[in-house]
Amino acid sequence: MANTETPAPPATAVYYATPSWNSDSPELHDPRPAFDPDDLASYVRPGDPAPSAANVIRALNEAGIHEGLGAFNPPGTVPVIAGLAVPPDFALPPGYVRHHQFTDEGEPLEPILMFSPDVVPRGPDGQPLPVSADRVVPPEHAPPGLPIRWVGPPRP
Repeated sequence: MANTETPAPPATAVYYATPSWNSDSPELHDPRPAFDPDDLASYVRPGDPAPSAANVIRALNEAGIHEGLGAFNPPGTVPVIAGLAVPPDFALPPGYVRHHQFTDEGEPLEPILMFSPDVVPRGPDGQPLPVSADRVVPPEHAPPGLPIRWVGPPRP
């Protein structure tokens, strides 16, 4: 027996009018559906300059969205951390890590020396070393044999 049900008609899109700057011209209609807060096209019109990643991320965060692209910090908002350069062939003793960073353009920077978050760093006398909030290793606590070369702006 054949299916005699008639399929439902497709949902119709709601269109909104674009502003007409010439009162003599007929009203123009945008072929896009009505405002959809989840669609970037609802925020950018044809011919508008493309929004930057910073603008998109900032707008998502302002809308309370902190997932997906909104989970990232806008470019330029997280400064590069300065510290002691760690050569690639230098074997780090336990308690130290290489911290890898990238520019906003995605270029890798030279890794810097940090204290591992998993180990309490101790000095030669076995006493715990003071650790700054950013965990960057100061020159006086560098492991023996590490060439002391600071990369980035000086520490305050």
